[in-house]
Amino acid sequence: MKENHRLNSEGYHDPTAFALIEKENSLEYRVNTLIKVLKNIVALSGFELIARIEIKDKHSGREFR
Repeated sequence: MKENHRLNSEGYHDPTAFALIEKENSLEYRVNTLIKVLKNIVALSGFELIARIEIKDKHSGREFR
């Protein structure tokens, strides 16, 4: 049976939780999270980022700068 993320555990509609789930699944959210993680890895490794990070989504072909 497929879960309905629009409903909470009691079966009531929960638009706030659904909006958060949709946001977390969005491409922009995933890109922003990835860039933050990459920057943290660079800093924790003792390096400094000196240029912009540019990435491209393999599925959509969309580029992020």
